[in-house]
Amino acid sequence: MDSSILVFDSGSGGLTVAAEIKNKIPNIRLSYVSDSGFFPYGKKPHDILKKRILDVISKASSVSQPDIIVIACNTASTIALDLLRAKLNIPIVGVVPAIKPAASLSKSKVVMVLGTNTTVNSNYVKMLITDFAIGCKVLVEDSEALVLASEQKLLGNAFDPDIVTQEIKRIFNNPNALHTDVLVLACTHFPLINTEIKNALPRHITVIDSGLAIANRICSLLKVERQVCDQKLDSKATFYTTGNVDSEQAKKRKIEALLQCSVIFKQLSL
Repeated sequence: MDSSILVFDSGSGGLTVAAEIKNKIPNIRLSYVSDSGFFPYGKKPHDILKKRILDVISKASSVSQPDIIVIACNTASTIALDLLRAKLNIPIVGVVPAIKPAASLSKSKVVMVLGTNTTVNSNYVKMLITDFAIGCKVLVEDSEALVLASEQKLLGNAFDPDIVTQEIKRIFNNPNALHTDVLVLACTHFPLINTEIKNALPRHITVIDSGLAIANRICSLLKVERQVCDQKLDSKATFYTTGNVDSEQAKKRKIEALLQCSVIFKQLSL
C-alpha cells in the first residue's frame, strides 16, 4: 500500500479519525493538517471559513500530494464540502454527524446531536434530520467548552475533567433531553474526551461518532479489504500546522500514541 492521504481539521480533533484510518491501513502515507492558527471554527462567519478552509487544504494538498483528502471536521464538512469538491480534482471524504445510524439505534426515538454551533445549526444537518430521522425527535446542542477541553487534554496541560462533567450536566439539564438514549458526537474533537463524556452521562445513553465509518469508507475507495502487518512498521506521519509548530510539538508523545507511528512537524505557510 503506497497510497497517500491528507486529513484536515481545525485543530487536533481529526486525529481521532486519522487514528482509525491508520489502524485499518497501517502502511498508508499519512499527512495531517491542523488549522490551529485559525482555531476554533465554531462561531466564525461561514463566508470567511469557506475561503480559509479552501486556502489551507489547497496549500496542504499541493505539498503532500494526497490520493484522497478527508475533511475530519464536521464544521468544515457541513459548510465547505461541495466547494472543495468543485475546486479540487481529488477524491474528498467528509465527516458528517451520524444521524441516520443514531435514529435507527434509538429506542426512545429521542436523539441528541452535540457539536459546534456552526455544525448543529447548519442546513446540512437539518437536511440529514429531515431525510434520516423520520419519527425521531432530534435535539441539537453546541459546546465550544468541550472543543477547548479536548485540545487541552491532548496537550496535557490544565485539563480539568470537571469541566466536561459540568458541561454535560448543563446540556442534559433541559427537560426535553430526559428521554435521550443516543448521543451523536458531531465534532471530531469529542472522542478525545470520550471517557469523560461517557462518565458524565446517564448509563442508558449510547454514544456514537463517525470515525470508524470514515476509515471503512477510505478502505473501500482504496480497494483495501484487509492489511496484515507481521511487525510494527517504522512508519511516519507528517503533521502540518498553520499555527505555532512548537505548540504542536508539545503534544508529540500523545499524537504518536494515537497514530501509532512517529510524527514529523512542519509549518504550513499560506
